[in-house]
Amino acid sequence: MNPRLTKSQQETICSKLGRVKLQLLYKASIHGFTGAAFHQRCDNRCPTVSVGYNSSGYVFGGYTKQPFSQSGQYVHDDQAFLFTFSGEQLIKYPVTTPVYAVKMMANSGPYFGEALVLVNGSQPIVYNNPGNYYTFNAAQMHGNNLNLTECEVYQVEVNSELEKPWRPMVWEQQTEMMDSIKSYSPMTSSVSQIRVLLIGPVGAGKSSFFNSINSVFRGHVTSQAIAGCSTTSLTTQFRTYSLKAGRGGKPLPIILCDTMGLEETTGAGLELEDVVNILKGHLPDTYQFNPSAPLHSEAHGYRKSPSLKDKIHCVAYIIDACKVSIMPPKLEEKLDAIRRKVNLMGIPQLVLMTKVDDACPFVSEDIRNIYRSSYIKEMMQEVSVRTGVPLSCVVPVKNYSKELELDQNCDILLLTAIIQMLRFADNYFDELNPLSSR
Repeated sequence: MNPRLTKSQQETICSKLGRVKLQLLYKASIHGFTGAAFHQRCDNRCPTVSVGYNSSGYVFGGYTKQPFSQSGQYVHDDQAFLFTFSGEQLIKYPVTTPVYAVKMMANSGPYFGEALVLVNGSQPIVYNNPGNYYTFNAAQMHGNNLNLTECEVYQVEVNSELEKPWRPMVWEQQTEMMDSIKSYSPMTSSVSQIRVLLIGPVGAGKSSFFNSINSVFRGHVTSQAIAGCSTTSLTTQFRTYSLKAGRGGKPLPIILCDTMGLEETTGAGLELEDVVNILKGHLPDTYQFNPSAPLHSEAHGYRKSPSLKDKIHCVAYIIDACKVSIMPPKLEEKLDAIRRKVNLMGIPQLVLMTKVDDACPFVSEDIRNIYRSSYIKEMMQEVSVRTGVPLSCVVPVKNYSKELELDQNCDILLLTAIIQMLRFADNYFDELNPLSSR
């Protein structure tokens, strides 16, 4: 059974899914253009890529991590997407309503949320209804040709072939790293704790990052900062979190400053004027964000003459690895405007790429594969280009979000991020006091 997808097309699809390969399960021209034939070959298999072909030369379909069945129910999948090929380029259309991502229909082939159905009603045709849980242009997707010449379903399998790590990493040094952080002292006597500002889109994992670092030093999973899943920011105040070396321990030499999430809509989420006030040290802790009315100098708690210890010494952008390639243009524009302002102020910047285990099955299998994953490397390169931050300043991490116990390898990645922040803060103080570094 030979796949109709070319090797190049398979590689392009796999590049969006991680260190994986495709195994052909169902080919309608051989097994039949029926729901029964599709379900016999594909039920309980996952993740899958379903592909339709028409006489106009279009190649299109969808991805879901959920196993197919004949339950008649909708299935939630926040990573599902539709796609089409434009030449060698893959155009993705992410699910807009994850709770309706896939429907399990007995009399049809792959059924993506009332938007696209392959082998609809056990016929070699496509059901097409853009805007229902997926948004796409029908002419771009399949040229409005709804007659199938072929339909294939592939299972996505983890490719366990290991590569040489492209970035060196030592996985047995947690105690040394924690001691190094505890003993760190800022290069300026007027500052006892460096302040790192966390900036990122809603749901990227800013609050979860603080909770995760706090967990590492507490020795168990904690949840001090509000974190979770929402379409709007769960953080509505400016919060400064001082980490401690264990329960009742001394404060660590770093303060993580959490902000409202970035949103693509103007007048929603964190805005540039508020970012500038935070960078300069004007915002007080627990300041309530109001996107339609940035902080003004007469507001209660406004610091008119902030000292060096009140200012931001390093900025960390928090980016979801699963959403790098589908970042909305307006959100990218906001990030670019912030980055330019931070550059002008001479504040060092780095990117923390979160949810790497969700983005790549190879990494989900073992977090130590992080620098063996060509997919994660590609995502890091892409986020470097999109944010304008050098690749050497992009650090992948895995936050604690569903675990009840700590994992040493996750701790190592989190501690690596903190150490990079401390080093970058040193660069900031070097520029303020060039003579002290000579």
